[in-house]
Amino acid sequence: MAGELLDNKGRGTAAWSLPPIHPEGRKFGLIAVAAALFFLFALDWEIIGWPLLCLSAGVFAFFRDPERVVPQGEELVVAPADGLVTMIATVPPPVELQMADAAGRAGLGAAPVTRISIFMSMFDVHINRAPVAGTVRRVVYIPGKFVNADLDKASEDNERQHLLIERADGVAIGCTQIAGLVARRIVPFVKPGDIVAAGQRIGLIRFGSRVDVYLPAGTDAQVVLGQKTVCGETVLAQLGGQGLIEGISQ
Repeated sequence: MAGELLDNKGRGTAAWSLPPIHPEGRKFGLIAVAAALFFLFALDWEIIGWPLLCLSAGVFAFFRDPERVVPQGEELVVAPADGLVTMIATVPPPVELQMADAAGRAGLGAAPVTRISIFMSMFDVHINRAPVAGTVRRVVYIPGKFVNADLDKASEDNERQHLLIERADGVAIGCTQIAGLVARRIVPFVKPGDIVAAGQRIGLIRFGSRVDVYLPAGTDAQVVLGQKTVCGETVLAQLGGQGLIEGISQ
């Protein structure tokens, strides 16, 4: 049940269930179903109707929105997306997140920080969640291209949306949703001034593609390249935590 507290001592209840479909995706699934039924029953074109019916199931699956158990800890940064960690690099934050805003609140600055890039395939859940609890200080949409989101240049060339979340202690975390080859719309669920909990739904990339997280200075990733992340559950970093973490692919 959403909002229920579970722990490592066995408190709480858990049971398997089909994940709900996010409202943003229901209309697309229903359109595909309607088209399939039209070709099947009105035109008797089974060669088109049955594939469309299968496609509608895929559309519903794409917009699935499962509940997640978000680890609780003031210093934890959780994954904002399901997917594969394809890049971990030390880079300057995006210009839109560097500068102070109109109210004089500081951005991330221009000094290089650790960026973790999570690539979402067509089979991943595409609902994005807040990496930390705090106040959404800015949401900046940038129109752009639709090249492969797995490329490093996608951070600067592709359609994208930057979010800056400021924790209660003043530490800010940057998060960028990036559209890709198939993605054509980034849908925000939050706006500047909103207060979010860690793991709260903040948006989705419709049929797309990548999310970058910019960690504060002095914080290293606690995931490794090639690791699969679970949105809202996988711990990407612990604020102030540094050091080499290695993994073996097997």
